[in-house]
Amino acid sequence: QVQFVESGGGLVQPGGSLRLSCAASGVTFRNYDMNWYRQAPEKERELVAGISIGGATNYVDSVKGRFIVSRDNAKNTVYLQMNSLKPEDTAVYYCKAVYGGWPRRAYWGQGTQVTVSS
Repeated sequence: QVQFVESGGGLVQPGGSLRLSCAASGVTFRNYDMNWYRQAPEKERELVAGISIGGATNYVDSVKGRFIVSRDNAKNTVYLQMNSLKPEDTAVYYCKAVYGGWPRRAYWGQGTQVTVSS
């Protein structure tokens, strides 16, 4: 059974940090590009950060310099280190796995809530 399970969300004060994890099972993790999305209430889901099979990373402008995406293929896990958190980072964070081969397929995790508030 294919599963991607996020963890690490919670309540944090502005300026604080959190590290999200997304653990994969049932797939060959190293063959997937991994992405982090977020969705705030009444907003569309947006791509926050991604890391390719080869380790290349990309970020949305609003999180550059604050968030770091990484992966550990030995642990079948992708991480999102979030620093200097702001209230506008409040959202449900999802990981998305995109298979690098053919046929193309993608999987989503169930999401983890991040709330930045004093």
